[in-house]
Amino acid sequence: MLQDKYAQVRLISKPDNMLKTIYTACRTCYSADSPLNIYDCDSAQNEEKMLKLINKVVSSGHYSTIEHIQVSFAISNISRACSHQLVRHRHMSFSQKSQRYVKEKGQFDFLIPESIENNPDLNRKFNVLMSEISKFYIELTETGIPAEDARAVLPNAASTSMVASLNLRELIHLANLRLCTRAQKEIRILVKRMCDELIKEEPWLKDYLVPKCERFGYCDEDKSCGRMPVKG
Repeated sequence: MLQDKYAQVRLISKPDNMLKTIYTACRTCYSADSPLNIYDCDSAQNEEKMLKLINKVVSSGHYSTIEHIQVSFAISNISRACSHQLVRHRHMSFSQKSQRYVKEKGQFDFLIPESIENNPDLNRKFNVLMSEISKFYIELTETGIPAEDARAVLPNAASTSMVASLNLRELIHLANLRLCTRAQKEIRILVKRMCDELIKEEPWLKDYLVPKCERFGYCDEDKSCGRMPVKG
């Protein structure tokens, strides 16, 4: 079992000129001037003025202007269950640790959901089961079964790692959905750590990388947690 039961995340790539790039995209839509001149001259103005236009454009739903920004994260210490949820997001790119090419040589790392971990009896049984699965996996591989077939016995609890990349529009969408209290705790923590990593570099994004109810002022889920009024 892994000691740290939550995701380890680091932002490994982002544009140095994020704000300037988005501003240029926004300004281009409403200017007769060329994008080159806007980028070289017009966007030399102060950050407050650039943010004012960006907020106006994005709040109006013109999200193409933030699709030009690509960010990449190194992610580890998450379960395969969590990664299966993450890869459902359509506009992301992933390079994930392969259970086909990476053979487990001892007890595989795994994560225990908090609800199970907090129950001593179930927690003990869970650990015993992981140990038994590991032993059978090793028996399979030692008798010549390829790792790509032996992996069939590995559970959703098995840990994985990946590099994940996405544009800013998709990251905002990811945050709006997965920071909701109705999302599973593990992916909420993963996405929060992804957002926090970028906000450290770009503090102006803190108002966008939030649950959707905080952005829109209402809840549209069929079962609300009660933080915001339910959409009528």
